Amino acid sequence: MLRFLPLKLGRLYRCLKLLFLVGLFVILLMNTHNLFASFQKNELTDRRFINLNKCPACFGTSWCRKFMNGQVSFETWGRLRFLDVFNVKNVYFAQYGEPREGTRRVVLKRLGSNQELAEIDQKICKRATGRPRCDLVQAMYKTEFARINGDVRLLTPDVVEGWSDLVHCPSQRLLDRVVRRYAETKDSGSFLLKNLKDTERMQLLMTLAFNPEPLVLQSFPSDEGWPFAKYLGACGRMVAVNYVGEELWNFYNAPWEKRVDLARQLMDIAEQLTNNDFDFALYLLDVSFDNFAVGPRDGKVIVVDAENVLVADKRLIKQNKPESYDVWYESRFEECDREACLSFSKDSLCSRVTVDHNYYAVCQNLLSRYATWRGTTGGLLHDPPAHIAKEGQLEALLDECTRPKKRYGRFQAAKELREYLTKLAAASSSATSR
Repeated sequence: MLRFLPLKLGRLYRCLKLLFLVGLFVILLMNTHNLFASFQKNELTDRRFINLNKCPACFGTSWCRKFMNGQVSFETWGRLRFLDVFNVKNVYFAQYGEPREGTRRVVLKRLGSNQELAEIDQKICKRATGRPRCDLVQAMYKTEFARINGDVRLLTPDVVEGWSDLVHCPSQRLLDRVVRRYAETKDSGSFLLKNLKDTERMQLLMTLAFNPEPLVLQSFPSDEGWPFAKYLGACGRMVAVNYVGEELWNFYNAPWEKRVDLARQLMDIAEQLTNNDFDFALYLLDVSFDNFAVGPRDGKVIVVDAENVLVADKRLIKQNKPESYDVWYESRFEECDREACLSFSKDSLCSRVTVDHNYYAVCQNLLSRYATWRGTTGGLLHDPPAHIAKEGQLEALLDECTRPKKRYGRFQAAKELREYLTKLAAASSSATSR
């Protein structure tokens, strides 16, 4: 009796698959007119579709002329609105064209799900009127986003502290950097708030409060070597960033040599964001395979989701000397039954000079046998060649980086792991060139 169970399950799966395809075909037939209309119309020129009508309760207007001129258009499947039900994160692929530069691929983000964006509207209304619904544009002028007026010279930490991960513990130096590099104003380069228009100031503050990803990309730009996607511009609540490449998950089963190179780059990113000449520590609070992408030409790993990045100013920590500021902070490994979860204390990240959080995040969630994603475990460095597995050094370093047995063991393990991966990558490159 039991031997027939797999057969019955197989038939059931095929029947369900057939019903799904038939259902999808029926939906396509019922929406034939809408489908043709979708391919003929460029919805990115529609002010309401991109929520330009909600400005200044939006993320910017620097790219509006490009949107309105039809220079930005969805790629084929992105034009089909009934597929939006599967696009929970509201991330779209599009084509952007310039007469002299030709056409290139870009990524458009609404910076939140439909529910999260609706909650933004409700929060603004409640802050202004006490009610969940209101005239959003008028309400913005009654919120704290408008009360910080042009007479205020600087955006100060006491005003925005705790608004988001970016400013969980802001320094004046960080906020000056954010304002000075704000790309949604024609007068960029000044750290004085009075040089921003009222609408620009409100857009900056709203972005800082609800989703600071654009400000992270602007403040720590790829042009200066930071490992983030390049910010291009915004119109309404649609933000454009440079298309990097396929997400890191697509390389999970890539050849061993490729995975070693990617792992090395991930550890380099962890090091760069932790220790750099600017004395800003950028801690990645959300580390998963779909938050990184790999360039198709140079194979470079880039962070493509920077919403949850906490920035700590090491100079300020050294100056203020909070309790135990000079004691090395070790992130504690914890068993977790969810994907891509991390254990950390934001307050500790903000008050210690030496922190191992980024090494811990990359090792646990991406590289080691503890990494779990889409039902798969084993991490990016799974199934190493027999001679490397037999040697045991790689597994030992990954284990110590993820779940250290010695005090401060992760710091040393991360250093040695970077060196070991660099050696493996060099050996692979040398073998390939022969």
